[in-house]
Amino acid sequence: MKYSKLVEIYDKINSTTKTLEKTDIIADFLKTVKPKEIKEIILLLRGRVFPEWDTREIGIGAQLAIKAMSSAYGVSKDKVIKEWRNIGDLGEVTEKLAKNRTQSTLFKEDVYTKKVLENLRKIAVLEGPGTVDRKISYLKELLHEPKSAKYIIRTCLEELRIGVGEGIVRDSISQAFNVSKETVQHAYDLTTDFGLVAEKSIKGEKELSKVSIIIGNPIKVMLAQRVADINEGFDRCGKPAQYEYKYDGFRMQIHKNNNKIIIFTRRLEDVTKQFPIIANAAKKAIKAKKAIVEGEAVGYDKKTGKGLPFQNISERIKRKYHIEKMAHEIPVVLNLFDIIYINGKNLISEDFKKRRDVLEKTIKEVSNRVLLSTKIVTSDDKVAKEFYDRSLGLGHEGVMIKNLKAPYKPGSRVGYMVKLKPIMESLDVVIVGAEWGTGKRAKWLSSFILACRDPKTEEYLPIGKMGTGVKEKEEEGVSFKELTKKLEPLIISQKDREVRVKPKIVLEIKYEEIQKSPTYKSGYALRFPRLSRLREDRSPEEIDIIERVKKLYEDQRGRK
Repeated sequence: MKYSKLVEIYDKINSTTKTLEKTDIIADFLKTVKPKEIKEIILLLRGRVFPEWDTREIGIGAQLAIKAMSSAYGVSKDKVIKEWRNIGDLGEVTEKLAKNRTQSTLFKEDVYTKKVLENLRKIAVLEGPGTVDRKISYLKELLHEPKSAKYIIRTCLEELRIGVGEGIVRDSISQAFNVSKETVQHAYDLTTDFGLVAEKSIKGEKELSKVSIIIGNPIKVMLAQRVADINEGFDRCGKPAQYEYKYDGFRMQIHKNNNKIIIFTRRLEDVTKQFPIIANAAKKAIKAKKAIVEGEAVGYDKKTGKGLPFQNISERIKRKYHIEKMAHEIPVVLNLFDIIYINGKNLISEDFKKRRDVLEKTIKEVSNRVLLSTKIVTSDDKVAKEFYDRSLGLGHEGVMIKNLKAPYKPGSRVGYMVKLKPIMESLDVVIVGAEWGTGKRAKWLSSFILACRDPKTEEYLPIGKMGTGVKEKEEEGVSFKELTKKLEPLIISQKDREVRVKPKIVLEIKYEEIQKSPTYKSGYALRFPRLSRLREDRSPEEIDIIERVKKLYEDQRGRK
């Protein structure tokens, strides 16, 4: 398919803010797509190059895009940057420069969607000497027609900005191919791949319902809501309920395929190489040829035997070198609590009690390496409270409370399991903007704009600015320099000192109070927010939602 045809659809989608209209536009378009092209079209409609389970990134930041635009259109980088600061969107800058290009001889061929994906995927895997020049060369080949160039640059920067979220894609596939939303959602839950789901949907409901878990493709983990006390925990999960220690660790999803082990994080990142000892222990512990199990990896101090804070194990996640040394310096124990697949059988629809029984029969514990999570099953408030206090006394975060009759629901906070921790005024938020500092902080980004998430629109809603808690010296903790290094490649627009960034960096923040505010799109503002820690284990889709902010605000008012 010519990419320009897809661009027409982008423009149509972008012309409305109504979810149903966007769904109709995409559904009608999908009916015209050839079956062999449906996967690539679904990816590009979401501004993606790889399925969600594939965590490879294109690897083009704003600065490399600017170099490619400068080379493609025969203008200086300074001119591109000046236009960027005036317009605020590199995609629109590309469109403007393409209209005025002086090197028209560079552009002779139509650009096809297949070519867009091929080039951007090549860019994603390039390594070694001359990588930057080769990336620019592949990108230049695509910067043809002005409108197309705009959306290609936006795709490179992972900022398509047409408002097509997961729900719209699901409903569009359902409508286009006359299959139920529930079956589409279930197939997506099992594969985390809308392209594959659309391909199967073309063949009808029966074929789509055959979609199953694929060992090696990570599944979005089930997420927990928060409760205020034991009573609310029982109200949400029923009686009896299972209580487990809530470990201050790192969520792991372990895939075993015969003798091969793959370890994924909750963000679907493959970290098998970073945890060789756990991988070997899991191979011994899982008494099944094929299985997918979940657990929490906790670092501990070899001298005291006590658990270490999450930040310590997060160093293991980022480690690329001296992995064996780090593995011995910060040993890890994996506490398993769920199983969702075993020897060809999908357990997602089974109730939690059965899944736990299967897990206990499947796992042979490996001392100090792979254990079953500590748990009790009770209907007694007093017994539950004693278990909670014991967990805290051992240095854990609190307890998980689980509905024994509930299925596994990937990626959703549906109330099938909840978490209880000591009440602390904290939120998980994402950075969506910042300002370049002044004076001695002139080289750093500061005054970070924080946002919560609206799951209905999949928008990130600003909720305040933060600078407190970030350190000037790197040895003291999370520093302005460190955050600047993480955020600079994510800049998508810039005006004067203000920048907008892709929502990728998740923080846990504390604050004094939540106030109503007309200034921020969320309608709320955090009073005196301060950084608690980086949450590198969390994706932007997992941050706190606007409903929780509203509830905290109401609860706060009730306490006054």
